[in-house]
Amino acid sequence: MEFRFFEIYRSSEYLLLLAKGAGVSASLAIGGGLVGFLLATLLAVSRYAEVPVLGRISAAYVEFIRNTPLIVQLFFVAFGLPLLLGYSWPFWAHALLALTLNFSAYFAEILRAGFSSIPSGQLEAGAALGIRKATIFRKVVFPQAVAAMYPSLNSQFIFLFLTTGVIAEIGVTDLTHAGLYIDSRTFRSFEVFTALTVIYIVMALSFKAVLNAIYRSAFKWRTVR
Repeated sequence: MEFRFFEIYRSSEYLLLLAKGAGVSASLAIGGGLVGFLLATLLAVSRYAEVPVLGRISAAYVEFIRNTPLIVQLFFVAFGLPLLLGYSWPFWAHALLALTLNFSAYFAEILRAGFSSIPSGQLEAGAALGIRKATIFRKVVFPQAVAAMYPSLNSQFIFLFLTTGVIAEIGVTDLTHAGLYIDSRTFRSFEVFTALTVIYIVMALSFKAVLNAIYRSAFKWRTVR
């Protein structure tokens, strides 16, 4: 069997497609992760504080998202919602919304576990000092919970990033879409998908390095064991 990787790296067109696709994949993953984290915080807080009705809705939302495949969610957002609500977005926007919803459900459960892990004695001490509950949560509970669960959030983000290749199914020109295009032109499936594997590994390790750097910078007060 003859390997012909040169058909990929000698073509400026293919290299540009892969670079653009990697950029799209990274951008959508970062955007979905950031907005998803904000939404996850609201979901987790509503459940942790046991807000009536809203807490139950949040729990149902989390269970629904976590128990359905991302590709089903993607197709529903891209093709179902526009029919139901009568709007039209570019496919990358549909992909971003689907990723945000998916990320938020997984992040929310991790954050809720982090909130619940804070010793009740700290909350009681804050209340005894006359500190408002909102301030206790913001100054005591939230920072400790995020710091404690950061490795889990980090790992979950990397895992979800690696599943973003499904957005190619709705025509988003991400890294997987670029690979499928090149494969359809060269018919060198092994070489193309080997290249995609290497690129995804490099991107995942790069994300991990950046997230670890953020952790060391943002949580200097926490002792790393």
